[in-house]
Amino acid sequence: MAGVGGGNDFQWCFSQVKGAIDEDVAEADIISTVEFNFSGDLLATGDKGGRVVIFQREQEVPILKPMDLMVEASPRRIFANAHTYHINSISVNSDHETYLSADDLRINLWNLEITDRSFNIVDIKPANMEELTEVITAAEFHPHQCNVFVYSSSKGTIRLCDMRDSALCDRHSKFFEEPEDPSSRSFFSEIISSISDVKFSHSGRYMMTRDYLSVKVWDLNMESRPVETYQVHEYLRSKLCSLYENDCIFDKFECCWNGPDSAIMTGSYNNFFRMFDRSTRRDITLEASRESSKPRAILKPRKVCTGGKRKKDEISVDSLDFNKKILHTAWHPKENIIAVAATNNLYIFQDKVN
Repeated sequence: MAGVGGGNDFQWCFSQVKGAIDEDVAEADIISTVEFNFSGDLLATGDKGGRVVIFQREQEVPILKPMDLMVEASPRRIFANAHTYHINSISVNSDHETYLSADDLRINLWNLEITDRSFNIVDIKPANMEELTEVITAAEFHPHQCNVFVYSSSKGTIRLCDMRDSALCDRHSKFFEEPEDPSSRSFFSEIISSISDVKFSHSGRYMMTRDYLSVKVWDLNMESRPVETYQVHEYLRSKLCSLYENDCIFDKFECCWNGPDSAIMTGSYNNFFRMFDRSTRRDITLEASRESSKPRAILKPRKVCTGGKRKKDEISVDSLDFNKKILHTAWHPKENIIAVAATNNLYIFQDKVN
């Protein structure tokens, strides 16, 4: 598969945009999740109002259109007595019989056919809640090994657990953590090191984590440090104080792999999203905007100016709109087609040759 862009051989272009053009967006209309199915023929989005829209690809014309019968989701099963706190992750196991659900303090294992009970496999709740020092932020099953899962924490650590070792996985099999550089320690260090997303690669060899400023790729055989680190918006480090005051520093950005695990994508502010090619280390910043929404319009790379004289095609870091943010993205499992959620709008982009 071609790289992420930046060269003459590969360009991204606009395909579609779904959603109303509104200045005042209702909270219920904000997209909260985006995901392709395993074949890439279906794309599902969910919003904060609890609605699910599923798009199906037209074979004659390469566009996605809503499947009218499936616009409103109706529950087939309701799993009761699940969690005390908000659920942050749900991950279906590769055995297609079980799934896990995670909240701030616990991870439960469910059977898809049994709705009234689950097994608690991780519990980090202390006897005295005043002693609580971290919370669970994300969890996911391994794509091929049905006994293995990982979960991340607000302290920037990742624990890999093997359910063959113990029914209650309070003791991890592997513990991934990058040593902190004492010279860069600040008031915000712990906040920005909190992991907002963890994703296994399709191969199962690597996993990717997203914290506030960066994306890290970890080899499952090396716990001491990530094998790759990509800076998403390092220019915001000088803005952490104001980002703390407006609560943006707590935004939870997700990340995703392309089909062959050769490139990764994640979001940023100003409706920017970032792509990184793992082999060439090239990266690109693109923007989800209706100004570039003409059919097959090629997306121009965006650059952020951090100081000094600003070039014509650059945007000043002080001009970034922090209300416009790309938290959720998805990459087609077999082709260079991506879905990007920008508030209440869903953008579809594809490579020029697609």
